[in-house]
Amino acid sequence: MFGLALAAPPGPMNAIIAEESVLRGWSSGFIAGTGAMTADIIFFVLAYIGVATVVEELPLLRGLMITIGGVLMLYFAYDAVESAQTTFSGDGAPDGSRGFEKALVLGLTNPFQILFWLTVGVALLEPGTLDILAHTPYIGEAVAGVLIVETGSVALLAGMFGGIVVWITGFPALLAATDRRIDSLEPFVASGSALILVGFGIVFLWDGLGTLL
Repeated sequence: MFGLALAAPPGPMNAIIAEESVLRGWSSGFIAGTGAMTADIIFFVLAYIGVATVVEELPLLRGLMITIGGVLMLYFAYDAVESAQTTFSGDGAPDGSRGFEKALVLGLTNPFQILFWLTVGVALLEPGTLDILAHTPYIGEAVAGVLIVETGSVALLAGMFGGIVVWITGFPALLAATDRRIDSLEPFVASGSALILVGFGIVFLWDGLGTLL
């Protein structure tokens, strides 16, 4: 439940997964998902060995990472617009997939993931209790207190990453299956992905530049 709650909310990661899934099929969407999960694994390792606290103690470094993430999201939004134009014109999906690289670099510069691993992620490694759904993006306050678990266990970490795997497997499969039934889905998903990336890119740039300045 924890892994699904973290992976499912709309955001830049799912925008990339959706775009790859409808334009290039399930495998490309899944590979993009593994890029996002790889970023989480990297943050997990950094939290485990204590390096994550360095980012927390250096707000300018965190601001720089967030600013880079905002710039990258705007760039990938432009790429999504080009994909939408290509599919609208009937030329088919553009060649080549960079879904893994896109999701990985966005994951490493995504404020949600950075802040999660600086706070909740570190707490997961220490024995205690944690209200896990309270930290779900957007809806945390509404579901606070629903699921409280013991932290510091291998089972919790395995379950979290297992839930992420379920999402990055099932979400692309659902989109690919839907796309086979709706011929005009690709350009609309690509356009929606571009809008999401632009929105988050602007927010992250504002946040990052505000921190740096």
